[in-house]
Amino acid sequence: MLITGVFILLTLFSFIVFIVRGSLKYFLSLFILSAGIIITSVWSLSVLSDNKTVELTLQLPVLQHSLSLVIDRISAFFILVVNITVPVGFLYARGYLKQYSKTKTPLHFSIHYFSYIWLYLSMILVVMIRNGVAFLIAWEMMAVSSFLLVIFDAEDRLIMKTGISYLIQMHVGMFFILVAFLIVEKESGLMSFDALPEYFSKHSNIILFLLFFIGFGIKAGFVPMHTWLPRAHPAAPSHVSGIMSGVMIKMGIYGIVRILISLQNDLLPIGLIILGVSVISALYGVMMAIVQHDLKQLLAYHSIENIGIIGIGLGLGIIGIAEGNHVLSILGFSGGLLHVLNHSLFKSLLFFNAGSVYLATHTRNIEELGGLMKKMPWTAALFLTGSLAICGLPPFNGFISEYLIAIGMFKSLSAADLNQAIVLLSAITGLILTGGLAVFCFTKAFGIVFLGQPRSEKASFAHEADTIMILPELITIIFILLIGLASPLFVRPVIDMAAAAFNLTDSVPASATSLISLSHISILSGIFVVIVTLLLVYRYFHLQRRIVTTGSVWGCGYTASSPKQQYTATSYAYNYNHLAKPLLGTQKIMEEMEEGEIFPGERDFKSFSEDVFRTRVIDIPVDRISGLLKKIAVMQTGEIRHYILYAFVFILLVLLLTFFNLI
Repeated sequence: MLITGVFILLTLFSFIVFIVRGSLKYFLSLFILSAGIIITSVWSLSVLSDNKTVELTLQLPVLQHSLSLVIDRISAFFILVVNITVPVGFLYARGYLKQYSKTKTPLHFSIHYFSYIWLYLSMILVVMIRNGVAFLIAWEMMAVSSFLLVIFDAEDRLIMKTGISYLIQMHVGMFFILVAFLIVEKESGLMSFDALPEYFSKHSNIILFLLFFIGFGIKAGFVPMHTWLPRAHPAAPSHVSGIMSGVMIKMGIYGIVRILISLQNDLLPIGLIILGVSVISALYGVMMAIVQHDLKQLLAYHSIENIGIIGIGLGLGIIGIAEGNHVLSILGFSGGLLHVLNHSLFKSLLFFNAGSVYLATHTRNIEELGGLMKKMPWTAALFLTGSLAICGLPPFNGFISEYLIAIGMFKSLSAADLNQAIVLLSAITGLILTGGLAVFCFTKAFGIVFLGQPRSEKASFAHEADTIMILPELITIIFILLIGLASPLFVRPVIDMAAAAFNLTDSVPASATSLISLSHISILSGIFVVIVTLLLVYRYFHLQRRIVTTGSVWGCGYTASSPKQQYTATSYAYNYNHLAKPLLGTQKIMEEMEEGEIFPGERDFKSFSEDVFRTRVIDIPVDRISGLLKKIAVMQTGEIRHYILYAFVFILLVLLLTFFNLI
């Protein structure tokens, strides 16, 4: 009865958001979120600490049914990931939404807060529900609530179109999940995750797994199922982008993990499929990110990259089980699952900072920014921290999870046969290339946005974000540093969780050497941080006793007289863009100079890269269907006699088919 009462109260309070006025809408929403976060965190921590499974019963008086909610270690982990990022995003939203106070009505804010609450509740329900029908309802609630959040600026037709496209693709994913559940129900009589082991034990696992993988992969953003993601994230408000990228797409990862736990056979081909798709996703995501000029779109493609890294860990875990290599399994699963948490932290931080930059400059175009470090020092420092973390550099959290995945592969190479070695070396190469390209991308992003001189008036008049937007981000920074500097405290519970979920508890001691090496890395990282901190403190007090003068920065013998002579985002990545042009579909728009044009006039130059998967997999089929529908629309004459004729022809056709026993 306790869980029923809690859920009913939270549900009722969420509707009160439409009644209260002014700032009470925000604070009521914050109270509801806080209550849900505290309650579910207590449940989850008890599950992780006591190594048990908690079963809760939710009574549904209106439907005269009860719903069983189950929290095991996997569910508890994902609940905690959601509970860390969601409140930070909502605290950040307090300052971000101020810009809309004069242009949006109270109803707009009510719908926005209501949708945010229900996005949180639906994600929590998704990881707790085992029944297939109830799971799909919660999955649909998550899609609709996130859709409403994406179209907050629905006055812009492009944003509305993007939101509708996102919703359609979410329903396509749900269709695949529904079909998979129906197959399970037909064979076992149960439409539930709990029926999967029985089905998998009696049938080939590949077909059903692929149905689930496509359905959940669309939500997660694996290539080529990612086409909604680079459009939806930039369209949404920045705090929503942070939540969608940080935790919502991880619901797709949760679904895949839940399926992997139940697999019984065909493990090797399934592992190779996951690994192959993930390596492609990681490389394609980071390659596309490098050539983006929209800051939020750049971050969106990095979400695809990091989903690929998570998938690499999961794929290696399944391959390890298939080959009896439990060290590879433990470290692969642990690294992948830990990266779920790590990515939720640094990616939400980066999106929040992108929102701060947008508020200060009213543009997301990197080419129009520059010199913001002097005007927005806190935002620059926070963005730099997130950039170092996403690049997998110590002493930050991204390094830890990628290290676990990499060390698992390196440890397995010595005992691998030829085929296994080829697979491992391919995965290692993909992971290393991804990390290198990520460093290249974020040196471009941070350098062009925050360093140099302002490239436009928008950047010249920028100002630091409000304190109420910066303070929540410091919470995220604390977690990023804690995982990087005290990694064994976080890695060991994740290893135990992965071992329990995939029945690898006997192999946990084999990962002890990795924990020891992580301890050494954490100690060295801590020493490095202490030294840097002491140097900064010494510098501060040292300069306090001296007169500090400033002058122009030495420009290596040459100082640009105009911001136009600085590196741009395009010129920074020119050589890379030229090499990767066949894959990225880079196009230039400019008026060529004629041979006899002695004094060329003014010209515009634009370059952009098309997502080949989106144009060929989504846009071309949609355009053809739209063209067909437009041709069929000729029949809509508006005259009643024609519509009567259509009905008469249809009835006549049915009669003829019946007469010849064709139907």
